[in-house]
Amino acid sequence: MSRRTVVAGFGAFAVAGCQAVPEVPVTPTISPQVMAMYGPRPEERFPIPTVDLSKIEPEFYRREVLDPTGGRPGTIVVDTASRYLYLVREDGRALRYGIGVGRAGFSWSGTAIIRRKQEWPTWTPPAEMIARDPDLEPYREGMEPSLSNPLGARALYLYQNGRDTLYRLHGTQEAYSIGRAVSSGCVRLINQDVIDLYDRVPVGTRVVVLPPDDQPAA
Repeated sequence: MSRRTVVAGFGAFAVAGCQAVPEVPVTPTISPQVMAMYGPRPEERFPIPTVDLSKIEPEFYRREVLDPTGGRPGTIVVDTASRYLYLVREDGRALRYGIGVGRAGFSWSGTAIIRRKQEWPTWTPPAEMIARDPDLEPYREGMEPSLSNPLGARALYLYQNGRDTLYRLHGTQEAYSIGRAVSSGCVRLINQDVIDLYDRVPVGTRVVVLPPDDQPAA
């Protein structure tokens, strides 16, 4: 083989080696356990479809973790800064749920008690909300339950000193909103998660909603 042939062959190889290789999209692997948690709920009054998990960061999937709150077992602790809701369990463990919280200017914090629970609740916007958004006027007497109802599949009603705070822990179909500050102060969970929480906590459960500057230690 001549030197010219060797050089020509090497040149062709070098050009090929410099060509861009098309990137192949990588689809995150989701475990069967997570898929089962967020699968369809056809048995519900309004059948709930599978959650589009591509809209939720994996850190906001429901899971059991070491309890970072120091709360009493049975207490719900809402960490508005980290966008997590913890249901404190025994032995230093907690169930952690991803949540959406109130926008700046509409966030709420404090200690409350769940005095009422409702499956497929009616949503009644407060007069102040209607004043800000007149398009809500048709719902002054309430919006009937449905998948498009802002309270979703379940609502847990928060009371302080025997009075309704007008704030709720409730469901949503808007998966993209989990992990964000989007609501008018209420705490939202994906419908599959709020059903799970609803089934675990009784009326009388204590709820502690932490302000953004008072998050529990990691």
